[in-house]
Amino acid sequence: MQWLQRLFGYRRAPHPPLYLHDTLRGEKVLFEPYEGKPVRMYNCGPTVYGRQHIGNLSMFVFTDVLRRTLEYNGFTVDQVINITDVGHLTSDEDEGEDKMTKGLQREGLPLSLENMRALGEKYTTLFLEDLQTLNIDTNRIRFPRASDHIPAQIAMIQALEEKGYAYVGTRGVYFDTTRFPEYGKLGGIDLAGLKAGARVKETGDKRNPIDFLLWKFDKTLGWPSPWGKGFPGWHIECSAMARSLLGSRIDIHTGGIEHIPVHHNNEIAQTEAATGKRPFSRFWLHRAHVSLEGVKIAKSEGNVLYLLDIVDRGYDPLALRYLFLQAHYRKPSNFSWEALGAAQQSLTRLRAAYAASVPPEDAKGSALPYERDFHLHVNNDLDTPGALAVVWGLVRDKAVAPSAKRSALQRFDSVLGLSLEEVAPAATITTDELPERVRTMLEEREAARKKKDWLRADMLRDKILNAGYTLEDTPSGPRLSKK
Repeated sequence: MQWLQRLFGYRRAPHPPLYLHDTLRGEKVLFEPYEGKPVRMYNCGPTVYGRQHIGNLSMFVFTDVLRRTLEYNGFTVDQVINITDVGHLTSDEDEGEDKMTKGLQREGLPLSLENMRALGEKYTTLFLEDLQTLNIDTNRIRFPRASDHIPAQIAMIQALEEKGYAYVGTRGVYFDTTRFPEYGKLGGIDLAGLKAGARVKETGDKRNPIDFLLWKFDKTLGWPSPWGKGFPGWHIECSAMARSLLGSRIDIHTGGIEHIPVHHNNEIAQTEAATGKRPFSRFWLHRAHVSLEGVKIAKSEGNVLYLLDIVDRGYDPLALRYLFLQAHYRKPSNFSWEALGAAQQSLTRLRAAYAASVPPEDAKGSALPYERDFHLHVNNDLDTPGALAVVWGLVRDKAVAPSAKRSALQRFDSVLGLSLEEVAPAATITTDELPERVRTMLEEREAARKKKDWLRADMLRDKILNAGYTLEDTPSGPRLSKK
């Protein structure tokens, strides 16, 4: 904690400064938005050709915590999460099948723009419902559809062509990366390696192996353009939507670490080339991958899990949010059912502590030291694991007045988003707190359940109820509270 105090100097100021790790500069940097404007934040959103798995959803828990942290520091935020409903090929390097076309084929729908739009809206609705289930306020975010911004994308490509950054090939209109000397600066990309890898693939009539499509020709599907019928490249969609909704320069751009080598470097090149303004984004933040039982979550690998699966198993969906908060966003994390069960148990205990009047009632201690420490951690590049540790330190501190504790937890939850205020169950009793005879009955009941001796299990449940305790079976084990 002392190094954090030295770094931020919170003893000298009531509010510590906010530091975020900028991928472009490769270090934590003091965050300051452009003067006189709200924080303009663009979050790379989903390609809506199917339901989003929990790895995708972890991205938006991260951006929600980022937004909440900015607001905790007094900033206002204009947040945009794009919806890609056209143009995203299965490979970021302009190879493979269009993902939306793939979705239409999977569902047996004829290939048309109308069906593509309908498919996108179907899965956009499910995506927004998942965000709301994870306590993300979708009413405060703009969700532009790429298919609604085709004119802006065409106009941006025309600007690039007029400035000499674009050329027409047989497959479409390409961006000439040699015209942008700083190409690959995000993440310090090895351009020689990228070029060598690209040469192995079919590059068609690209002038350079790492040039990328701005507009892809398609005689059967797409929109008219000055170059011919087709549809925009995935990369130009994000640049055009960000520029249309937030301006030529923005404060924060986020995405997954997989976006760094190609997608985000392409965005930087085409946006800065078209507008002549630098930097396109002052901060680039990237979330690490989430693994499922040790294997990267990816539809291409057939290794996916959906929020619906978690809810169907009886877990509180905010237990998944709690699980995501236990790992720093820049560090790879792992999902397991055991870890989710532990997260649910912790969330239940935290809500119970919030709801309860914490003894001793005559405690007069202040929560201010905990509030300062919490603020230090969230302002240290969204250190949510450290922030949770502060939360639990406060919960366990019996010297802090209950009213002060409750108020502090409310403020902490404005960042963490665990709905402590809305869901406040009766205080859960740990096994160690039970009388010995009730603990014995509980152990015998668990043994009966494992043997599937449901008759004896029900009999023991009744005895526990008669002893004055309510009992709830959860995926993480039995939960008891005093009647």
